Amino acid sequence: AWSHVHLRGDAVGEAQAGYRVQDLDWVDPARGRAVPVKLFLPEGAGPVPLVVFSHGIGSARDGYTYLGHYWARHGIASLHVQHVGSDRTLWEGNPFALVARFQRAAGDAEAIARVRDQRFALDRLLAGEWGARVDRARIVAAGHSYGANTTLMSAGAQVVRHGHTIRLRDPRISAAIVVSAPPFYGDEDFRPILSGIRIPTLHVTTADDIIRIPGFNSGVDDRLKVFDAIGGPGKVLAVYRHGTHNVFTDHRYFDSRDVSEQVKQATESLSLAFIGSVYGRSPAELAQWQAGHRALLTRYEAR
Repeated sequence: AWSHVHLRGDAVGEAQAGYRVQDLDWVDPARGRAVPVKLFLPEGAGPVPLVVFSHGIGSARDGYTYLGHYWARHGIASLHVQHVGSDRTLWEGNPFALVARFQRAAGDAEAIARVRDQRFALDRLLAGEWGARVDRARIVAAGHSYGANTTLMSAGAQVVRHGHTIRLRDPRISAAIVVSAPPFYGDEDFRPILSGIRIPTLHVTTADDIIRIPGFNSGVDDRLKVFDAIGGPGKVLAVYRHGTHNVFTDHRYFDSRDVSEQVKQATESLSLAFIGSVYGRSPAELAQWQAGHRALLTRYEAR
């Protein structure tokens, strides 16, 4: 069953840690759309929590593997979905058409397709041979950048387009992790979009979190507006002192090694504390995390 196990230099370490990693090249027959995924699955008895992760624009299923490895070592499965209409292939082809490709990828059709990718991948996983390993009462949606928007739509965000309300809430999702969420394009007031979300959310960003992609720019104020506008109980915000928008990916582009490692490690442990607090462990874990990371933070808030 594990014919496409992710093999790297630490593959032996993965086995010893008690989890396996597999690339699966699924296709949604209803849409004729490829939905590649990377699955991190802890071994052993008992159903485990699951995170369904959505990547940022121009990335892929292997763009955030540090999170998958961390969660799996701590008994949490994760399914990293690749969105073929807004993945790394955007960087390929005629450079003079790059802006047009990104604008198309950021449009409504692809935004909706991404949410359907997430839903299809979850459907497929739960219906297959690994479905029994997932605790269906502990399913988290998560994403970075464009993937944060995808996550918010699955969590209950509602966008009005041409007089029609787009509702794509997946009722199986009971918590959400939102990393560097951009604004919803074309909308100035986020409250009508986000106030209907009624599940716990974790929001993560940095003081230097500026999105610069062809044809679009967004600063950290947009991440804070998303946090303020969102509804639901138990929302948490962490703003790191340092780190660019891409510090949350596997690759290190503009950040020092120290900043990159500190932010990633803090985000790993914060996500674990959040998931634990949502699903019955002590809420004191979040307070303990905050106390241990004060030097990294410019703002921390829990409502």
